[in-house]
Amino acid sequence: MMSEDAGQMLVMYDDPSDQRSLSLDETSSTEESPDETQLSLETTADSVPYIGQRFATHDAAYEFYSEYAKRCGFSIRRHRTEGKDGVGKGLTRRYFVCHRAGNTPVKTLNDSKPQRNRKSSRCGCQAYLRISKVTDLGPAEWRVTGFVNHHNHELLEPNQVRFLPAYRTISDADKNRILMFAKTGISVQQMMRLMELEKCVEPGYLPFTEKDVRNLLQSFRKSDQEDESIDLLRMCRNNKDKDPNFKFEYTLDSNNRLDNIAWSYASSVQSYEIYGDAVVFDTTHRLTAFDMPLGIWVGVNNYGMPCFFGCVLLREENSRSFSWALKAFLGFMNGKTPQTVLTDQNMCLKEAIAIEMPSTKHALCIWMIVAKFPSWFNAVLGERYNEWKAEFYRLYNLESIEDFELGWRDMVDFFGLHTNRHIANLFALRTLWALPYLRSHFFAGMTTTGHSKAINSFIQRFLSAQTRLAQFVEQVAVAVDFKDQAAEQQTMQQNLQNICLKTGAPMESHAASVLTPFAFSKLQEQLVLAAHYASFQMDDGFLVRHHTKLEGGRKVYWVPREGIISCSCHQFEFSGILCRHALRVLSTGNCFQIPDRYLPLRWRRISTSPTKLLQSSSSDHTERIQLLQSMVSTLVTESAKSKERLDIATEQVSILLSRIREQPVASQGARDISPIHRNL
Repeated sequence: MMSEDAGQMLVMYDDPSDQRSLSLDETSSTEESPDETQLSLETTADSVPYIGQRFATHDAAYEFYSEYAKRCGFSIRRHRTEGKDGVGKGLTRRYFVCHRAGNTPVKTLNDSKPQRNRKSSRCGCQAYLRISKVTDLGPAEWRVTGFVNHHNHELLEPNQVRFLPAYRTISDADKNRILMFAKTGISVQQMMRLMELEKCVEPGYLPFTEKDVRNLLQSFRKSDQEDESIDLLRMCRNNKDKDPNFKFEYTLDSNNRLDNIAWSYASSVQSYEIYGDAVVFDTTHRLTAFDMPLGIWVGVNNYGMPCFFGCVLLREENSRSFSWALKAFLGFMNGKTPQTVLTDQNMCLKEAIAIEMPSTKHALCIWMIVAKFPSWFNAVLGERYNEWKAEFYRLYNLESIEDFELGWRDMVDFFGLHTNRHIANLFALRTLWALPYLRSHFFAGMTTTGHSKAINSFIQRFLSAQTRLAQFVEQVAVAVDFKDQAAEQQTMQQNLQNICLKTGAPMESHAASVLTPFAFSKLQEQLVLAAHYASFQMDDGFLVRHHTKLEGGRKVYWVPREGIISCSCHQFEFSGILCRHALRVLSTGNCFQIPDRYLPLRWRRISTSPTKLLQSSSSDHTERIQLLQSMVSTLVTESAKSKERLDIATEQVSILLSRIREQPVASQGARDISPIHRNL
């Protein structure tokens, strides 16, 4: 309820000469009806401006009104200054207005310049404070001669008002800390988390935002970027001379300076041939020393480990730049598009993918979305944040679209998030991130938390020491080479593990001999669970449900003659691993081996250079590789039976690998599969 003092404080003047209507711009209205306005409520009378209030300087008056505005839920800005008639009188009157005062003038469109479509917050609010300079009674002072306390817009809550630009500040100490972090190469998001920990504040409660930090770093750009760009191009050309299969593309701006550059390595192109069906294009990082957006293409190999596909540095984050990056990447990969691509919530990138990869299913990385939750919802929900987050994950993992949409509405009602813009935006984009809408598309398991952590850790290697721009290409090469070596070691360790069969079913032992230990462990989980399900033959397929359930279940369609099976849960389409429901039907139908088409090549035990298996035109070459695969599988099985056997195998295989690596790569088979590259 409005206080009596505040009710008398609508528009009051103590000087007849100051009784004039306030027009904040050429088009704003002069009055707002009290029924259509919001009144700023104060807590104590002493903190409210009043007519006749005195200040030593106009800056002191501004600071007082600013503090008052912050408590009430708005911010202010300096508006108009006036002087008395006559020469040498100087400034005699100032207006401080609400941050939403005035109306944004219509800009003249210029086709030659890109237009930023930013919505203005100005709505013609008439709230203001006017002060006038008085010199009649001794030293000059400033008095309040006008105060309007009505707003034609909603006022912000205390946990929201701090996000207004006027109250977001970075102290000198924080600036120095941020610049120190930038030199170490960590991302802006990591900087924010570290500073929250240092200051012991909850996520989202720093007095500045990620955007403020990015703007600060941009203001400290180095002056020698042109020289850096020249060095970078020279480095890429040197790499091309050393390895003809190294690929890079670049563009120059109108001043002949480097605009964008993308590159990939021979091993990355080879890996993409098999593992490029599902790709993450992470554009959330920047080279902070140069404030350049960095895009990294990453996938997952048959052993569940991240594999690098390519890298791009952009001058701007817009649709045109992203379109160029996607074209360059597809050029590196001989025009092969992924089945699915996961990205951050970037509308410019979304537009570019729709144009350059129209047949690719675009989805949003759930872990990139969840990483923003603390700054989006922690302050809004307070103690209920963790409860809301648990409900979000429950909805995210549902199978039914109808259940998801009904549950989302209930969640919004329960937590009172009807007006939250982030919630509204998430729901508008639900078909790009919620699993009920994505289960019929293949994502190689990259939507899970485990894969997200592995991929993020992989990417952080590239950002560990951002020194000179030209050295970044080498840093990426070193990180990729290190990851390839680590992957070989982990692959060897996986293969040397003694695989434990849990069901004794022929399907299980067959799958263990074909799939990598990583993929087999996923399938084995489903095989174990399948024993707990009952299947009922229907006119159009099978109904499969848990033995404790009397209703519901999944529909499974099986055509034995053609070796085709599918389930309404879409797990195989989503992960490349058959579900428990389909496996139950196969078992019921006396199927002792999983049909070959449901043991995808991308999850099988194959060599670390998969394109040799895919692209070789020589059938003899393919048969020899398959024979080698069989021998390796037998070697692992036999070696795992005792410690002595394992010791001998490890020693001899190490010697064999050393001898193989001494041999030249340019064999006939390798020449047949050399990827096409562009000469720059």
